[in-house]
Amino acid sequence: MRQIIGLDTPDGDHFGRVHGTQYAMVRKRAGTRVILNLFAAAVVYWLCKDTVAWEILAAFGGALLCALGLAFTLDFRLRDADQRFFSPEDMKRHALGSVFKGLVWATGFCVLTFTGAAEQVAAIWAVIAFLVMASSVSRYSAPLSAISYALMVCAGGLVASLATFNYGLAVVVVGTAFFGCFGVVETARMAVGVRIAELEMQEKSETVSMLLREFEDGQADWLWQIDTKRKLRSVSPRLTFALGREVAEVEGQSLLQLISGDGWKSGQFPASLHDLADRLKGKESFSNLVVKALVNGEIRWWEMSGTPMFDEDGKWLGFRGVGSDVTAQRESSEKIEFLARYDTLTQLPNRLQVNESLSDALAYAQEWRTRCALLMIDLDRFKAINDSLGHLVGDRMLAQVAARLKPLMDEGELCGRLGGDEFAVIIRDAKDRRRVDTIAKAIISALSAPYYIDNHVLYVGASVGSAIGPRDGSKVEELLRNADLALYRAKDEGGGEHCEYEPSLHVNAEERRLLEVSLRHALERNEFVLHYQPVVDANTEEVVSFEALARWNSEEHGFVSPGKFIPIAEDTRLIVPIGTWVMQEACREAAANWPEHVKVNINVSPEQLVEPDFAGTVVRALSHSGLDPKRLEIEVTESIFMRDADVARKALEQCMALGCSVALDDFGTGYSSLGYLRKLKFTTIKVDRSFVQGAGQNSPESLAIIRAVVAMADSLGMTTTAEGVENEDEADLIRRLGCNKIQGYHFGRPMPADDAVKIFSRKDAGGRKRA
Repeated sequence: MRQIIGLDTPDGDHFGRVHGTQYAMVRKRAGTRVILNLFAAAVVYWLCKDTVAWEILAAFGGALLCALGLAFTLDFRLRDADQRFFSPEDMKRHALGSVFKGLVWATGFCVLTFTGAAEQVAAIWAVIAFLVMASSVSRYSAPLSAISYALMVCAGGLVASLATFNYGLAVVVVGTAFFGCFGVVETARMAVGVRIAELEMQEKSETVSMLLREFEDGQADWLWQIDTKRKLRSVSPRLTFALGREVAEVEGQSLLQLISGDGWKSGQFPASLHDLADRLKGKESFSNLVVKALVNGEIRWWEMSGTPMFDEDGKWLGFRGVGSDVTAQRESSEKIEFLARYDTLTQLPNRLQVNESLSDALAYAQEWRTRCALLMIDLDRFKAINDSLGHLVGDRMLAQVAARLKPLMDEGELCGRLGGDEFAVIIRDAKDRRRVDTIAKAIISALSAPYYIDNHVLYVGASVGSAIGPRDGSKVEELLRNADLALYRAKDEGGGEHCEYEPSLHVNAEERRLLEVSLRHALERNEFVLHYQPVVDANTEEVVSFEALARWNSEEHGFVSPGKFIPIAEDTRLIVPIGTWVMQEACREAAANWPEHVKVNINVSPEQLVEPDFAGTVVRALSHSGLDPKRLEIEVTESIFMRDADVARKALEQCMALGCSVALDDFGTGYSSLGYLRKLKFTTIKVDRSFVQGAGQNSPESLAIIRAVVAMADSLGMTTTAEGVENEDEADLIRRLGCNKIQGYHFGRPMPADDAVKIFSRKDAGGRKRA
């Protein structure tokens, strides 16, 4: 109902267009309404001229002329309503004119009744009721305006009839208002429904017409017909357009001759034309036969279908069919095929073509009893450049890498991009083993030279791993895997190296696999335990917190270093359940056995932060343990911002809202630390141990960095913790540099929970709690 009246509009533009068409009809009857109002005013004047002062009648007439002028102006502005979207605001603005006109009649009716025309109130109402009915009939297409006018006028009639104690007339007035508004709404409902149906039919008609026009104007399909001598008959205009000739030139000519070009004289036809000729000769039906045609010296590709024609006696009359030019589709298909085999960024063969070429090289090596080689190349430090300067700079660097690799290739060697910053080189004949090492060193040297991109001088290195086929693998997958293992070893040795595959690499890979299997059951077997390393106040040396560190004592492998199992846990996302256990166990231990002023620091992996319910995990750990949120400090590294910075920031902000504090660990070892400090309000900055050790050796750079970090943290309202303090001299130096807290072997190594509790029962000679 509100949509029909015009008080709101549903989604889409149907109602806006419908109301625009409806309101455009209002303008056509604007003059008629003015005349009817003037006629009604004249009748009222005649009825009241003997009983009401002329000044009042004149004032009423003047006000009515103003109202009529305003309403006529608003109606005239609707001349383009059917050409635009007509909103509820437009309808409300138009209704204001009707409200003003109705107010003039209502006020005039009341004033005339109270100033001498009380006896003529019924007659005057009859005139006004006539206007209400006329408005309802003439302005049903503008229901909001018609209803506003009717209600305003009837309100005046109701006041006048009640004031003169004419209750019968009051009932008539109310009935007039009801039936007038009801008639407007019902008529508007029908009109709107009809108009919506018309618009839908119009849209369907326009869509069909557009499709027909596209088919007629596209000239992409044509009919063709040949007789028993393969000569064209009843040539269609579209076929002549496709041949680039006139109808007279084509009628009666051989179809094969017209599309074979110079090949007609020499007899050298494309295979597709031979196929077409055989189908025609054999009187066979064919469908979607792609033919290579030469039209006016230009190669075109036609897709043709044909059916033999026979008369009632079974006599063959020729062929009839349909054809279309599919040159654009053919070229597009060839382009797609090219893109499927080549990398668009570097223009090098992609992984698909590399695998195919490697398969061919292995087959060649096995057939001729020789060797082939696969070199896997990975850029060192590329991710840091990509993350700090953006993917556009990274893409331009990859393009330059490809340009440097191409000149290094000799005959029988192929270089391709596997994806990301990984490339591969295939040597088809690698009987000279020295060639593998030579090209690997040449690749490392070429890719390690500086890159100049957007006023930046950038440096990346390259690591290379190689495998020889079929010695190191007789299948593509085996050779790729073994070359990849050699590449991992090269990167583990610091990068910038070439490593050949050795069987021992499989041992390391198998060890990693077995560790992963055991790690998946470690929580079920209660093989994890937490150790705690104290963090002390730099001035008082009192323990202010413990950092919780996970330790794994496996049934199959014994004690496993965190440096081994933590990367595996992160790669397999087992770090999520492990991290949840660490959170629950550390909070329980701190709440149950530590003084209330001692915090617990828990390291959180980026994999945990991107979990949708990380904040819920923290809440459950706090509620189950009863630990005050202020005693929990979450430690993260800059790597959390490398994967999904927005999700990580939101999760940490939710934890801070609970009252927990957040520390940025290993500060200064990344590439955008200052940017992270701007994105998130950290509580603590932990200075990496490398700077602490450098400062202990009087390194000017390390000293300057620590001073800058401390000054920046103080200005931002953050505390600083120095990691890796191993002796008293380093502790004194860190204290002088202004760090608030210290962590390191000098104050305590990671220890079991029972030993951590004992610290609080010991005091040094000065009465201070020491680790």
